[in-house]
Amino acid sequence: MNGKIYIVKHVEDEGPGRLGEYFQALGWEILTVELYRGHTLPKTLDSAAGVVILGGPMNVYEEEAYPFLRDEDQFIKQVLREEVPFLGICLGAQLLAKARGAAVTKSPHKEIGWFEAELTEAGERDCLFHGLPGALSVFQWHEDTFAVPVGASLLATSELCRNQAFRVSNSAYGLQFHPEVTQEMVLAWARKEASVDVRRIDEEGTRRRVHFEAQGVRLFENFGRLIASTTGATKTEG
Repeated sequence: MNGKIYIVKHVEDEGPGRLGEYFQALGWEILTVELYRGHTLPKTLDSAAGVVILGGPMNVYEEEAYPFLRDEDQFIKQVLREEVPFLGICLGAQLLAKARGAAVTKSPHKEIGWFEAELTEAGERDCLFHGLPGALSVFQWHEDTFAVPVGASLLATSELCRNQAFRVSNSAYGLQFHPEVTQEMVLAWARKEASVDVRRIDEEGTRRRVHFEAQGVRLFENFGRLIASTTGATKTEG
């Protein structure tokens, strides 16, 4: 095994999808923390090579309804202090922004479906997006948005929702979009949303599939290199 990657889930149908499959195929040990089932977050990160926090329908400030959000806030702050490579997706990105003191609010535009996101100059230079085109094909499912924390770098933007990706320090990333989704996940989400044209989303997903999946693999590879380099440095120092 290369190490342990903690993946945090908020609801049953928002799993790690292709991201989990990618790292499992490479021999990484995946430890899934299902908060909605009462699982608790690890108290120590000594064995953590990386942390991924996934999406969910709740707002970051709904701590009375979802008490585990308070625990996540402290957990993310611990991840940042210990410089464990971190990837927050959708709600996970919003939680990262909140942990760094940035506001999370309703977006002026609700994004559901397939969109384009553009890398900023910082994004084009960033290791997470190495080898990717400046225009990304992304799948979105959100109605909230985050402000970019003070000191963080904005890495990607879009026409309807400006802040799409950011980096905190050297190893923590937040993505508003969903690189992990499979077509099956997309359809499962769409069928639960009355206002969504399921057929249109499915057809567009089919057209974009090859490009979208290749793009996702490159992003996962880049995040994996970050994890491996950090883990290797830690082992050398120890």
